[in-house]
Amino acid sequence: MPDLSPGLSPGDDLRALVDASPSPFHAVAELTHRLTAAGATVLAEDDAWTLAPGGLYAVVRGGSVVAFRLGTAPLAEAGMRLAGAHTDSPTFRVRPRSDVRQAGYRLVGVEPYGGGLWHTWLDRELTVAGRVVLRGGRTELVRLDGAPLRLPSLAIHLDRSVREGLTLDPQRHLVPVWSRDLGTEPGLTEALAEAGGVAPADVLASDLVLADTQPAGTTGADGTWIAAPRLDNLASCHAGVTALIAAAPGARTQVFVANDHEEVGSGSMSGARGSFLEDVVRRVVAVTDGGDPQALPRALARSRLVSADMAHAVHPTRYDRHEPAHAPQLGGGPVVKVNANQAYATDAAGGAWFAERCAEAGVPVQTFVSRADLPCGSTIGPLTATRLGLTTVDVGAPMLAMHSCRELASALDVPLVVAALTACYEDGV
Repeated sequence: MPDLSPGLSPGDDLRALVDASPSPFHAVAELTHRLTAAGATVLAEDDAWTLAPGGLYAVVRGGSVVAFRLGTAPLAEAGMRLAGAHTDSPTFRVRPRSDVRQAGYRLVGVEPYGGGLWHTWLDRELTVAGRVVLRGGRTELVRLDGAPLRLPSLAIHLDRSVREGLTLDPQRHLVPVWSRDLGTEPGLTEALAEAGGVAPADVLASDLVLADTQPAGTTGADGTWIAAPRLDNLASCHAGVTALIAAAPGARTQVFVANDHEEVGSGSMSGARGSFLEDVVRRVVAVTDGGDPQALPRALARSRLVSADMAHAVHPTRYDRHEPAHAPQLGGGPVVKVNANQAYATDAAGGAWFAERCAEAGVPVQTFVSRADLPCGSTIGPLTATRLGLTTVDVGAPMLAMHSCRELASALDVPLVVAALTACYEDGV
C-alpha cells in the first residue's frame, strides 16, 4: 500500500482522511488531493479531454469524484475494473433560512439527512462544514472553527419518562443551539462570511452539514479499533482511492467512483442514479475506441464493479439480530454482502470473482446476509449495476454502530480491504 501520509499506519491514514472530510465536498477535495499527489490530472467536464495510456485522471462533480487510470488496450477489448463508494453519511443539513430564535436563544435550523441514529448526536460538540457559493459564482469550502453548535439533552428531572424510552421530534428537539439571543452577536451567515473572507451579503447560497468536532480516535483493549464519525462510507472511499493509486497499471482501465447522496437514495446529478459515472465512461470509450457504437456495451460486458460500502459486524450483546451462519467479525477481513431481494447486487459470478481476487492477495473473506425476518439496507451497487449493466459484487469492511454519530471499525481491516481492492484492480494485469 502506498505511503500516502508519510509515517502513518493504514489505520491512522484512514483517521486522517476522516478528520479532513467533514462534508462530502471536503471528502472529494481530500480524495482529489491524494490523487494529484500521486500524479493525477484533474479534468473539467466542460473541457475536451486528451488522455494518455497509463495516465491517472480525476473528474469532480459536486460531492462526487470519478478517478481512473487509462489502460493500454481499448476498453472494448479489455474492459474495466471498477470500485465504487459514497462520500455522504447520515447527518443534519442546514436549512436555507437557518436563523431560529426562541426562548432567548439563537439556534440553527436543520433537517435530518439520511437514516441516522439521532440520539447519538445529543450532547456532542458540533460544527458546520460544506460549501458556500459567493456572489459571482465562486465556490468556497468552509468549516467553522471550534464547536459552535450543540444539541443539548433535557435534564432527567424535567422528563423522567425518558427512562421508558427517548422520543425525539426532529422539528422541535433536533435544532442545535448557536448562542444566546442578545441581538448583537454574529449569526451563522456572518460566521460563514468571515470564514470565506467576504461580506455577509456576498454569501448567496450554501450546502452545509453538521459534523462532530471530536477527531477520529482509537479504542479497544489493544487500541486497534477505530472510533470515528462518517466511517460509513469514508472508510471505503479511503480504501478505493488508496488501492487505485497502489495498483499496477495494465491493459484494463481502472476506475474509482465515489458518489454523493447514497444515504437519501442516490437520485441526483452526482448520485449513483445519475449520469456521472456513465458520462465519464462514455467519454473514455470514445477516446480509446474511436467512436465505435458497439464499444461501450462491449466494454461494460468485459468489466467488473466492486461496490464497497460498510458491513454489519456481529454485535457483542445483540448478536440475535444477525443470521447465525453469517456473522462477520471486526478484523476478519472484507465482507461479501448478499440479499435474495437484490438490495445488494452480488450474484454467484461476481462473488466468485471477488473471492478469487482475495485468495490471490491472501485476504480472508466473510459473508453477510440479513435475517429472513429483518430488512436490510442497500447501497450504490444495485443502482450502478442497473444503470450500466455491470457484473457487480457488494462488499464492505465490518463495523459496529452504523449510522451513529461515531461508528466503530477495526484498523486490522484497513490493509485487508485495500489489498482486496488492489487485487481487483490488477485482475489480469
